[in-house]
Amino acid sequence: MIILGPPGAGKGTQCERLVETFGLVQLSTGEMLRAEVKSGSELGQTAKEIMDAGELVPDDLIISMISSQIDQQSEAKGVILDGFPRTTAQAEALDVMLSEKSLSMDHVVQLEVDEDAIVERLSGRFSCANCGAGYHDTFSPPAEEGKCDKCGHTEFSRRSDDNPETVRSRLVAYREQTAPILPFYQDKGVLQSVDGMGGMEEVFDQIKEIVAGG
Repeated sequence: MIILGPPGAGKGTQCERLVETFGLVQLSTGEMLRAEVKSGSELGQTAKEIMDAGELVPDDLIISMISSQIDQQSEAKGVILDGFPRTTAQAEALDVMLSEKSLSMDHVVQLEVDEDAIVERLSGRFSCANCGAGYHDTFSPPAEEGKCDKCGHTEFSRRSDDNPETVRSRLVAYREQTAPILPFYQDKGVLQSVDGMGGMEEVFDQIKEIVAGG
């Protein structure tokens, strides 16, 4: 299965819950690439040369890597793909690879969110510079302004990309690059949308119902 949604939609949290609840294995293309490079495998060496040159790892290499990982998950009850596919061409290539293994994409879940709310959610995040405790300007500020609840530290930091302009740019990139794969999976009858604006448990209940239903 795949979970789709823009930055800040909560994909990571929901993937973790699905792994715990259904015994699925999460395959992150980013983590797989790093592991292949670290292992020094032939695939990893090829990927490293490409990345060191500042180029994108080609789709066929990513597909080969995913194929190899799927072959190693014979005991798993299912797989969640994280970070792939992002384009229609990738989705089509993935479909061919799965068909060759007599497998199929059972569920593609789209987390629908309000973009203005995502901007507020992400741009309001900050953390304690000492212990890393997370806060939010609106939803979870420190009990005492300017002082960390956990360690009492008075200095905080924000991620450089957690500003409204950058967040909106990331949302535009998602719409332009990833959202076009939605019709591909809609045509296959495996795309289902859930309201991603509720609480974590509420969103998970919607996804859980989809997965449990087959």
